[in-house]
Amino acid sequence: MTRHQDMGRRAAVVLCVTVALVGPGSLAGAAAGAPAAGPFPRPGALVYVADLRSDTVSVVDTGTGTVVDSVPVGDGPDSVAVSPDGSRVYVTNSAADTVSVIDARTRTVIATVAVGDEPSRVTVSPDNRNVYVANVGSDSVSVISTRTRAVTDTIAVGDAPLGLAVTPDGCTLYVANAASGTVSVVRTATATVTGTIPVGSGPTALVLAPDGRHLYVSNLNSDDVSVVDVHDGVESDRIPVGDQPAGIGVRPDGRQVYVANIGSDTVSVISARRRAVTDTVAVGHGPNGLAVSPDGSMVYVSNFDSDTLSAVDTSTARATGTVAVGDGPTGVAAAQVKGAGPDPKDAP
Repeated sequence: MTRHQDMGRRAAVVLCVTVALVGPGSLAGAAAGAPAAGPFPRPGALVYVADLRSDTVSVVDTGTGTVVDSVPVGDGPDSVAVSPDGSRVYVTNSAADTVSVIDARTRTVIATVAVGDEPSRVTVSPDNRNVYVANVGSDSVSVISTRTRAVTDTIAVGDAPLGLAVTPDGCTLYVANAASGTVSVVRTATATVTGTIPVGSGPTALVLAPDGRHLYVSNLNSDDVSVVDVHDGVESDRIPVGDQPAGIGVRPDGRQVYVANIGSDTVSVISARRRAVTDTVAVGHGPNGLAVSPDGSMVYVSNFDSDTLSAVDTSTARATGTVAVGDGPTGVAAAQVKGAGPDPKDAP
């Protein structure tokens, strides 16, 4: 694990329940100070969790609330993203300066791609053609072709890039620069920065509203969320949340935004219409990574200091389950279960 990761999980610029464990990958009791938790209630999705300290990706079946697989990857896995068709899982290995490509069907690593220094975040374009990787140590974004599994461009952005978000049409990439207090606007067709938007202190993660009109940015050091008007390219509002907000996600209907607060052991629920926190949910210790389920019914949160994953029901804003995962869980991605077949290029 690199210096950036070790510092960032506790108080710095990288995203990232004390529980009575029944056993590895089994359901556990409630986090200290959190409501009692039962089984994960929603079937039909898998959750992938990057385990920074155990160099694995845990695969959680949300129907049973158990870890069904643990995939060895590179050194210091920090972030995870699933391709739009659910067939591939991409993992940044922050201490190895690589990205692992996992076949979701076989749950094995089928390729390893060298990228920049300390890759911290990863996302996939909506058309499934490109993978974007934020390299916190080299102030750049690597662009990987999903077809060739090779880096095709390297884009210089702000200082310590972390969060990434791509517009639904794939034309624009937004990059949160933690040490610059800015968001870089990248035109994907030319791989060039076309604008820079000042936001709060320590922007760590960001997410686009489903309609593409607003960008929500979690600011780790100023304990708030910036609302950016994408059309005007300016910050239009700032919403106070918990201590050290990190992972962020939005419901598919755009009504609520969810933020994992590392220092508060909570998730803030924000009303997009009111632009205010309407609920605060107690989860595990050191919540950092966060993903909303494809149907919007659940939010999944990795608890770095508890080695657990919490599930939050969006209809009640209550934690409903906790499962033990690998050591030091960080990035989280949720995907609907699909019958993903093998990639023809993987055939002998």
